[in-house]
Amino acid sequence: MSFSETLSIALRSLTANKLRTLLTALGIIIGVAAVVALMAIGQGSQASITSTITANGANLLTVRSGASNAGGVRGGIGSSQTLTTEDAAALADPNNVPDASLISPEYNGNGQLVAGSQNTNAQIIGATPAYLAVHNASVASGDFFTSDDVSSMANVAVLGPNVAATLFPDSDALGQSVRINSQRFRVVGILASKGGTGFGSTDDGVIVPLGTAQRKLFGGRAVNGGSTLVSGIAVQAKDANSVEAALGEIQQTLRTRHNLPENGDGDDFSVINQQDILNSVVSTTQTLTLFLGAIAAISLVVGGIGIMNIMLVSVRERTREIGLRKALGARESDILTQFMLEALTISLVGALLGLALGILIALA
Repeated sequence: MSFSETLSIALRSLTANKLRTLLTALGIIIGVAAVVALMAIGQGSQASITSTITANGANLLTVRSGASNAGGVRGGIGSSQTLTTEDAAALADPNNVPDASLISPEYNGNGQLVAGSQNTNAQIIGATPAYLAVHNASVASGDFFTSDDVSSMANVAVLGPNVAATLFPDSDALGQSVRINSQRFRVVGILASKGGTGFGSTDDGVIVPLGTAQRKLFGGRAVNGGSTLVSGIAVQAKDANSVEAALGEIQQTLRTRHNLPENGDGDDFSVINQQDILNSVVSTTQTLTLFLGAIAAISLVVGGIGIMNIMLVSVRERTREIGLRKALGARESDILTQFMLEALTISLVGALLGLALGILIALA
């Protein structure tokens, strides 16, 4: 018998038993759909997390206060306030950190915002005009505050889009007045929506001039003697290739200013590399995606075993057909080829249906 005749007989056999063929292919359909859907979901999650982290730029370094060693135990990031505006000025000096392009000193705290009958709690960020460029942020409407506003400690605020929508659901927030911790501020700008970032979302925050936050809103905590404290200092390296050099320069400058050992054992600050966070997250999500794919692949093995069992049962049930074909001159190889073609057809059709189902699940 020719191959085309054998294929025709195999296809007629499958179409004559549609329900059995569908049930046989069901394992392959589910297995392929699970693998495709889980791999697509894993890749999509990785892309989403990566875009969120890189929203600030891969060449961003963040300096955070950290407790010095005490009794052999090192405090966590932000466990004490050790950074000042003088530290930020030192990092902005190109003689100290030549591989940095922009510096953004920041003071963060929480506050109660009230506008008319609306109120909400939000993160208050005291910053300078460099904040926009360092964090790759932009203003959707209005303007950002100026250096004069920072030096004069003006009561002006730039709202995140979510905060603006909460406080002014039926009107434009621009030019309106809000009370932050019982002090009146004028809204001069609305940030463009950016989504989450590595350290929170500015969509749900409010940015005010650094001096205003330090002296007026959080004066009891932000002023220590004659120094004004900052929660962190965001440093933008010149490019991705300058990140490691800038990190070393930052560490050396702060250790010199704080009279700390050069080996880093007594550091009272921490420098967070955005690229390190990104690499760690990518590695973790890739491992998780492969793990999910491996679990889903088990169903493919089960589906293959199911086809094997059904075909074995089919052979036992079709002994009369096989005997009749052999009586008409069919060889064992012809019969074997027919059953192999049936199994391959079921596998191929099941894989295509599973692929389509997996794509639909991933898109949904």
